[in-house]
Amino acid sequence: MDVIIKVKGMSCHHCEKTIKEAVQAFENVNHVEVELDLGKVKIDYNQENLSLEDICEAIEAQGYEVDR
Repeated sequence: MDVIIKVKGMSCHHCEKTIKEAVQAFENVNHVEVELDLGKVKIDYNQENLSLEDICEAIEAQGYEVDR
């Protein structure tokens, strides 16, 4: 399943790398794409084995704000 979430606080490639690593740490994530200029993160993941809430919490744990 593909989902797009809005994330506040991203400003550079370090932010992009940090978010990608946090989300890709879940084994049920297939792909992560970060669009810095739009403040969006597109995630392809298996929703049967991973919740969107867990993904959002992983991003927020890195210091970013997820627009829910």
